[in-house]
Amino acid sequence: MIKTLNELKIGSQFPPFIVAELSGNHEQSLSKAMELLEAAKNAGVSALKLQTYTADTLTIKSDKPDFRISDSFDQWKGQTLYDLYNLAYTPWEWHEPIFKRCKELDLPVFSTPFDSTAVDFLESFDMPMYKIASFESNDMQLLKKVAQTKKPVIISTGLSNVSELYDSVKTLKDGGCSELVLLKCTSAYPANPAGSNLLTLPHMKELFGCEVGISDHTLGIGASVASIALGGIMIEKHIKLSAKQNSVDSLFSLTPSEMKLLVESSNSAWQSLGKVFYGISDDEKESVKFRRSLYVTKDIKRGEYFSEANVRSIRPGYGLPPKYLEQILGKTSSCDIEAGTAVRWSHLS
Repeated sequence: MIKTLNELKIGSQFPPFIVAELSGNHEQSLSKAMELLEAAKNAGVSALKLQTYTADTLTIKSDKPDFRISDSFDQWKGQTLYDLYNLAYTPWEWHEPIFKRCKELDLPVFSTPFDSTAVDFLESFDMPMYKIASFESNDMQLLKKVAQTKKPVIISTGLSNVSELYDSVKTLKDGGCSELVLLKCTSAYPANPAGSNLLTLPHMKELFGCEVGISDHTLGIGASVASIALGGIMIEKHIKLSAKQNSVDSLFSLTPSEMKLLVESSNSAWQSLGKVFYGISDDEKESVKFRRSLYVTKDIKRGEYFSEANVRSIRPGYGLPPKYLEQILGKTSSCDIEAGTAVRWSHLS
């Protein structure tokens, strides 16, 4: 059954949709993969995401310079693309037990396919939606294949300029995809918060008429939480088992406790958005006593003049606003007034 974003509880009317990326932090151990999905569930995430590929569907086994990772990626330097992907991929035979366990935990799970064979394979698991990785967003044949499923699609936008994004979005929509989420992504590992450019979010939302969010490779949760204030409705972050873990994506991944903090903080950020409002909110009613207003500070007899000696602007705030002090000074009292009485217009004769 094809579900809409609304049915999947993805949108501004719902709490932020937090996706825990399994990635290669399972270190080729199914038991660790199971630990990671249990940790993600306990952290309160909205969904778990896998990546479905093999080294052979991503690249070829070559030692030529084009296929070797540069030293700028400290955690991967010296490896070939083939060796890295062979280390990081999630074996396809693991998908069934992972999907089964997620169903038992009531934890939505979906995946990023990297070629058409992966889409065919994933369709057997009744995928709720698909994710397109930033490096594959220009693969129009893959986009057409995913669009044919008619399911919602999430695209990471790293490396794409506006023209390229336009082509990707058009290809998906023309192919049958009616609902998209674009994730602002900086394709650096780890990414620098200064390069996140989150102000792109509202622009991207207006430009493409779709929901937006962030695929976050920065360290910590600051950029992710900030995205909520700019209209982001989805956050994707990698998860690892512990701070000591030294796996393929661990450098820019969150521990279970950090992932839980992300869930809690992003929910708080979403709740704080509220609406355009000025004045005294329900939460502030008890704080009126700490505001200044006009009070009688010395007993006043009927017919006596209000003066700086018997009326002052003090706390609490239950009297007339201080701005009316000059209008009251020099007027006479309509009645006897005890010190400590909030000034009312009815007190003036």
